[in-house]
Formats: sequence, structure tokens, C-alpha cells
Amino acid sequence: MSILGEFPGTEIAVIVPCYNEAAAVGKVVHELRESLPTAMIYVYDNNSTDDTAAIATTAGAIVRHVAQKGKGNVVRRAFADVEADVYLLIDGDDTYEAARAAVLVEALLAGPYDHVVGVRKHSNVAAYRPGHTFGNRMLTGAVGALFGREITDMLSGFRAFSRRYVKSFPALSREFEIETELTIHSLHLRIPVAEVQVGYKERPVGGESKLRTYRDGSRILRWILHLARVEKPTLYHGVLAAVFGVIALALGVPIVVEYLRTGLVPRFPTAVLASSIGLIGILMLVLGYLLDVVGRARQEAARLSYLRHPAPTQLVQPPALALASEPSRPTE
Repeated sequence: MSILGEFPGTEIAVIVPCYNEAAAVGKVVHELRESLPTAMIYVYDNNSTDDTAAIATTAGAIVRHVAQKGKGNVVRRAFADVEADVYLLIDGDDTYEAARAAVLVEALLAGPYDHVVGVRKHSNVAAYRPGHTFGNRMLTGAVGALFGREITDMLSGFRAFSRRYVKSFPALSREFEIETELTIHSLHLRIPVAEVQVGYKERPVGGESKLRTYRDGSRILRWILHLARVEKPTLYHGVLAAVFGVIALALGVPIVVEYLRTGLVPRFPTAVLASSIGLIGILMLVLGYLLDVVGRARQEAARLSYLRHPAPTQLVQPPALALASEPSRPTE
């Protein structure tokens, strides 16, 4: 059953990335229209070879086309082109409970929050395989360890955003890493986040999953390492410096001990190698500190870009929702 949400004076844009979702997109658009009757629904067709665009148009959505393959490219284009007060992002494969769209928008406005994550609650293994569950927990834990906060479902594709979040989000990733980047943007700028539980089900008959557990998992893990290098340069280069330091000590200590015992350096090339590796470790550490200074300046610029936009308008009478506090927990 859909939950109806009308928000007078608030422009809501729903962004639905699609690639060959003819079997599902019509139902998704219909449920979104029932839940958010005043919203503008944009279906972004990413080079589909089926009737996705025609079906979405018939269902009443505004269809736009993105030639560059990848969900990250779609979100980047949509966030740049669409103007609204509130943005809702949902996959077009009918796996998420689109009828809960109004609940996410209500949570965003009642907070006010800048980011609301739809935490997936699935009822069968076919909807969300154990490998995906384990991978999600592992990657979420890694991001939480790096940034000091954790979002329960880091890879969820059902989210609501404020305008100031969207217009300060750089959107650098190209494919399924986009959810990770969306999460890290919130953690990095310490943006207020809430979580709302949403249903998650198996794809409809005729729909084909684009997810590949190991391929996408390794790609997301590489993206996390890249962001760790950019966002936490002292930690990243400090670990590398420690590795080089251990190697230098392992090679150099026996030579120093032998020199103290005999006054000779019989393995001179090894001594030079140990000294060189030790210097590389020191340079790595210094580089990490320098990049941290640059990163702080970039973080300040990102924060100022975020603050240039007004906060989401708070509802006069917030709905009786058990909203998550920071750090947030899923609500029923």
C-alpha cells in the first residue's frame, strides 16, 4: 500500500536510472506517482536496447538519455541538469519499495536532514544473495573505520537528498561505485543523515540483474582505497611509510649489527638499498602530511559550497515518524 505525500511549495524531483528495465519501469513510475503525486519523475535511459524509454514515457515520466554507460555517469548528469528542493534517487528495476518514497521525503524535511538512506529489508535470499550481504557489511565496515561513522546500508540505491547536498556533490565515479561516493560525501562533510527501512524484493520476471558480486565488489573496494588516499592522505601514506620502514629495518639492522661487531660493511649494496628504502618511507610520510594540508583546504571549499544553499524546509507539523538520530538507525 502506498503512502501518499503532498508537500505544498516543495519541488520534488525523482531520478530513476534505467538500463533495459522495460519489465519494471512502468510499475516503478506508477508507484512513485501514487506516493508523490506532485513530484517530477525523470527516467534517465542509459543506452537501453529494449522499450524502457517508450514505457516510461507512456507511464508519465520525463525521459532523458545519457550516452555514457554507467550509473555514476547518469547520476552526475541528473544532478547537474535537474533543479528541485528535494531529490529522490531510486533504481528502475522494481526491487525497492517505491511506495515508501513519501516517507523518505518526510524524513528529510522533518529533520531537517540532507541525506536519507533507504535501508533494505529483504524477505528472501533471491532478493539479496548472501554474497552481496557479506560484501555490503565488509565494505560498510571499511568505510566506517576510515571515516569514523557508519551508514547501515552503504550500497542502497534508494535515497533522498536536499538541494544543498546535490549541488555540492562532485559525482566523480562512473558506475556502481556511485552509492559508495554518495555515502562518503555525507561522512566526509559530516552531513546530517537519517535512515528509513524500505522493502527490497526480487526482480520481476523478465528483468536481468546488472550486478556482478566479485566484479562490482572489487571495483567498489578500489574506489574506497582511492578515496582513502584522497580523503585520508596521512593515514594512507603513513601505512605505506610504515611498510617501507619495516623493509628498511629488516635489511639494515643485520648490517649495522655486523658493523658494530667487526667494524666492516661486507654487504655494501644491501646497505645502500636499505638506506634508499628508508628515505622513500620518510618521503612518503612527508607527502602524506603535505597532502593532508591540501585536503583540508579542499574540504573547507566543499563545506562552503554546501553552505551556499539553504537547508531543507522543515514541515510545520512533522509526521509521527521515528526518525533516526545521528548516528542513525533504521526505522520501520
